[in-house]
Amino acid sequence: MKISNYANIVLLAFKLYATIKSGSIAIAASTLDSLLDLMAGGILWFTHLSMKNTNIYKYPIGKLRIQPVGIVIFAAVMATLGFQVLIQAVEQLISNDPTEKMSADKLIWLYTIMLSATFVKLALWIYCKSSTNKIVRAYAKDHYFDVVTNVVGLLAAVLGDKFYWWLDPAGAIALAIYTITNWSGTVIENAVSLVGQSAPPEFLQKLTYLVIRHPRVKRVDTVRAYTFGVLYFVEVDIELPEDLPLKEAHTIGETLQIKIEKLPEVERAFVHLDFECEHKPEHSVLNRLPNSKD
Repeated sequence: MKISNYANIVLLAFKLYATIKSGSIAIAASTLDSLLDLMAGGILWFTHLSMKNTNIYKYPIGKLRIQPVGIVIFAAVMATLGFQVLIQAVEQLISNDPTEKMSADKLIWLYTIMLSATFVKLALWIYCKSSTNKIVRAYAKDHYFDVVTNVVGLLAAVLGDKFYWWLDPAGAIALAIYTITNWSGTVIENAVSLVGQSAPPEFLQKLTYLVIRHPRVKRVDTVRAYTFGVLYFVEVDIELPEDLPLKEAHTIGETLQIKIEKLPEVERAFVHLDFECEHKPEHSVLNRLPNSKD
């Protein structure tokens, strides 16, 4: 993350120079993207530090949910950039206001800066995408996006200068639509992880198999796993022999909880012990829904 932030600062300075020299709106779109990279990078860096420094008395289950919240804010900022660029490019097309032709020196500077920025971002994308940390992988996605915006922005600026001026704002519009689509999907993906969506059937089957093979478990009543941030919360209801001593039943439940929480996808597990499975569920979400007449 530090390398990404330092690179964004340096590249922003060079791309600002390229924008001033070229006057291209497509290059300006790429430069605005770099500016927002710094803002978004600050957001992700803050979430990373917040997760590391946790007061267990104030946040008893940690602050892992800060990670998807940070990514949602990050993606929302990027989508906002897309709308801004889209409006500017459409205004330029409507006003029929072509930019001035670039000299040979300006073109050389433009090629040098934009291609260098592209290669740096490509290297950072390859480096960051190998990480298992979701925040670092969000950086990787942003670096890949920068590679695309740099290439498209450079092509639009050069072709617009050499052939048809409208290719420059058209390239900016294409970048804006790509930005909005790409980062809106990221917002939806991470927002869903905060609202308690069920785990896929394959993971539930894996949990059920693990539970039913645990010692002394007679039957499995309920197995739930749902998103609550980055990882899953798991709830398990099992039936044990009715005459089992409390001490032994507690040991069985505790060891099962520890076994489930060792799974890399699980943040916390809750094991409920019972002596039969014929009763109604203890918890019902429907009972807590607000009345439509209220």
